[in-house]
Amino acid sequence: MQTHLNLKSLILAAGLVLSAAAPAVFAMPHAEGGRGGMPGAQWMHALDDVGATEAQRQQIRDIMRSAHEELRTQREQGQALHKQMLAAFAAPNVDANAVEALRRQELALHDARSQRMSRAMIEAARVLTPEQRAQLTQKLGKRLESMQERMKERMHDRKEERKGPHGRPA
Repeated sequence: MQTHLNLKSLILAAGLVLSAAAPAVFAMPHAEGGRGGMPGAQWMHALDDVGATEAQRQQIRDIMRSAHEELRTQREQGQALHKQMLAAFAAPNVDANAVEALRRQELALHDARSQRMSRAMIEAARVLTPEQRAQLTQKLGKRLESMQERMKERMHDRKEERKGPHGRPA
């Protein structure tokens, strides 16, 4: 029974570690030369297509830069929590209460990051005209659809790669 609980805890930990790392991964620059790294980078690129003035660009740049600085501190806190989570699972006996406390801290930090980005996006949206916002959301919506389609294709390709010689999973 104890071994079963430890295995369940280990699986839970792996999921938590991966979920905690996800925001950092999605904030990284894209390998295909895409813009990434700074929150709102997609907005800055899309401003070309909505006729944003230089004054609007500067305001939005300042908003995103401020959010980025705040998120940097939160990212560092997240990295510290991640290390604590790894240490908790490396202990001879996994303390479920300690793991749960760390999970809750990670969840609260993720929520704080999400709130900060929402505030930045609201502030940036208020700089644009309603017409510019409509154009921007349409462009970003198309970009999201395209990204989702590429993800589906990659998943399909991975499934195909795993098939054995007779078309069945290997």
